[in-house]
Amino acid sequence: QVQLAESGGGSVQAGGSLRLSCAASGRIFSTYAMGWYRQAPGRQREMVARVWIGGSTTYADSVMDRFTISRIQGGSTVYLEMNSLKPEDTAVYYCILNAYGGAEYWGQGTQVTVSS
Repeated sequence: QVQLAESGGGSVQAGGSLRLSCAASGRIFSTYAMGWYRQAPGRQREMVARVWIGGSTTYADSVMDRFTISRIQGGSTVYLEMNSLKPEDTAVYYCILNAYGGAEYWGQGTQVTVSS
């Protein structure tokens, strides 16, 4: 079983920064992607950023140039550096790990609140 532990959420004023971390543990086989999704109240969960096994990254348009996802090569921890935060970034942020064979694991989420 794989567990994902997120940390780093909190409250910040608009324009501020936060750094989220997600550490995977357990029986991890052949990870091919990790990333972050978020869900705001009354809205569907949406992709924020992804990092693939080869190091390439994908970002939602709404966070491009403000957020940076990173993962230590071969490691099981993924980070999300969030700068120039806006009130619309307020959401619960979830870590995801995708393994070859179709297995998908989610963290429990960490709250990010941005006040204006």
